[in-house]
Amino acid sequence: MTNHTIFANANLILNDEVVRGSLQVKDGIITDIDTGSAVPSGAIDLGGDYLAPGMVELHTDNLERHLAPRPKVDWPHRAAILAHDRELAGTGITTVFDAVRVGSIISGSSKSYGKYARQVTDEILAIRATGTLRISHHIHLRAEICSETLVEELAEFTADDRIGIVSMMDHTPGQRQFKDISKFETYVRGKHNYGDQEFRDYVDFLYGLQDRLGASHEAATVAAAARLGATLASHDDTTAQQVVTSHGYGVSMAEFPTTIEAANACHAQGIATIMGAPNLIRGGSHSGNVAAYELAQLDRLDILSSDYVPSGLLMAAVQLGELWGDLARGIKTVTAHPAKAVGLTDRGSLSIDQRADLIRFSVMDGTPVLNETWSAGQRVA
Repeated sequence: MTNHTIFANANLILNDEVVRGSLQVKDGIITDIDTGSAVPSGAIDLGGDYLAPGMVELHTDNLERHLAPRPKVDWPHRAAILAHDRELAGTGITTVFDAVRVGSIISGSSKSYGKYARQVTDEILAIRATGTLRISHHIHLRAEICSETLVEELAEFTADDRIGIVSMMDHTPGQRQFKDISKFETYVRGKHNYGDQEFRDYVDFLYGLQDRLGASHEAATVAAAARLGATLASHDDTTAQQVVTSHGYGVSMAEFPTTIEAANACHAQGIATIMGAPNLIRGGSHSGNVAAYELAQLDRLDILSSDYVPSGLLMAAVQLGELWGDLARGIKTVTAHPAKAVGLTDRGSLSIDQRADLIRFSVMDGTPVLNETWSAGQRVA
């Protein structure tokens, strides 16, 4: 793109409506918005395609998939980060909070997994400083409560890292995401090929970790979020009491609540509810928890995350627009709402003086077709 570009004859997805109009960009900033189908000389004619804000992704496992494309395969990190960046640009995500795990298990060869968050964060920040990345990258620390080294790993980060999100993740079986332990068994045995006794030993090991370290790890995570100036998120809240506890910690976002009870409690406490796009698209949770569409029907869904399928984010937002009969409202779950939740006031809407993070798409038989992506006025996909 040049320093001055006009997009014309577009269906502009504004905060509360969709209108045919044009949008001007100068030096990466939206400078003017007008209505009508006229195409001024030199403008880009979008031919009625939708023009929307670039999407803001708060929780994705996609980077980890590139870092470890197969079990026990450690892919070169720089190549993985760049591939992840390009993939997200190609799905319309222009701001991402890269989720990296903190908290490792180092005892027992069949149960162990090592730390990597500090190294990968350094690599992301170093590449970001070169201007090589196509979209805007931030860091999300996923604090694994049921681990052995969480406190030590959190201590490796400082306010200079500008961590955006810290989330409390407790995957101890028998509660939260895996309240139904049979779902946990299916997941773990499928991933690690454990036999019956190996699985029982693993569950007992995790219960022991939770008993010894769970409370101190929760406290350390809350303290780290405050020290780092990061937004604090809970994960897989199941009961109203868990939400009350989260609220007391200062949690402002709830990732993937597993029940209507928890979602209702989040709404009552003013905590934004994040649900997974794959859950919505598939019509239910792969872990047997509450379906995202149920929360949407109850007005208890505020933000969508692509979770483990980046291309699902736009698809789910369009589906929400259809469910609600309001495309602008559906798109806000992947733009304005996540931006607001993490304090990014310069993006997330087609408004004057906002960053020109933009996506152009059409819809074919209910499925969005992404045509182009711009980040700060530069075409990146």
